[in-house]
Amino acid sequence: MTFLVAGESLVDIVVPAGGADEDRHEAVGGSCLNVAVGLARLDVPTTLFTRLGDDEHGHRILEHLEASGVTVAAGSSVAGVRTSTATATLDDQHAATYDFELDWDLPVPELPDGTRGVHVGSLGTVLEPGRGAVLELVRRAAAAEVFISYDPNVRPSFLGDPEEAWRDVLGLAASATLVKLSDQDLRLLRPGAEEDEACRSLLEGARTELVVLTRGGSGATAYAEGAVVPVAAPPTDVVDTVGAGDSFTAAVLAMLTDWDVVGGGEGALRALDDSRLALLLQGAVTAAAVTCSRRGANPPTREDLPAAWPAGS
Repeated sequence: MTFLVAGESLVDIVVPAGGADEDRHEAVGGSCLNVAVGLARLDVPTTLFTRLGDDEHGHRILEHLEASGVTVAAGSSVAGVRTSTATATLDDQHAATYDFELDWDLPVPELPDGTRGVHVGSLGTVLEPGRGAVLELVRRAAAAEVFISYDPNVRPSFLGDPEEAWRDVLGLAASATLVKLSDQDLRLLRPGAEEDEACRSLLEGARTELVVLTRGGSGATAYAEGAVVPVAAPPTDVVDTVGAGDSFTAAVLAMLTDWDVVGGGEGALRALDDSRLALLLQGAVTAAAVTCSRRGANPPTREDLPAAWPAGS
């Protein structure tokens, strides 16, 4: 049984505050790649369907995925294609803004027999022509009643019209069992709107059982039918925030896999009570904090987390 992640892979070129050339460094990244790596490091069998070139950056990504235990789906590496890059410029608060050079064109991924869950999000769900393939994968997974998670992870440079983008998010989210997004995503998609109202509108999706809103250093909140469960983030010495949200997502999915919610059928996520939802978020903010304490998108293994994780986080 594998968790299938479909989305972008790239190399992050990280520019610290001040932008000195000698302080630049490169690291493998991409939101969906980071989620796949985070899942595999938390001992969830994971397959990534992505788009890579047969070049130096592509080889580096493949080595990174192999070292983390991620299986790369057939057809992900394409000769003659340039591997995508993102230049992440950090501000004085260690937050990143991005400038992308991307290639996102892929066939419709097959839904392998034994797929336990599917995760999609970020650029993979908005950039054409690959967006159509990802949406078709979601349609097939929903028809097969497979657990689907979705994180829009909005990039301002690819946003376009916020109203249109919000309609697209609502449309895809309706097929997802779990929707995770950040307060920054909502500010871009629904400027001036109340967070609670926006999250509840996502919860009205046909298959959606849980919406999780992250608030950076202020923690996260779970929205379920009849419940709103907030948790605080732990104190952290922040190096940078690159990949923190993806580590959060991977930790949530790993815990839900441990608890047999992923693969447990319709209603399994909805059945979690408030105390279990609080534990879910606490484990996720703990994992995200580990990533914030490191340079770049470097999600934790189980050995990097408290022994009783997610309890005792």
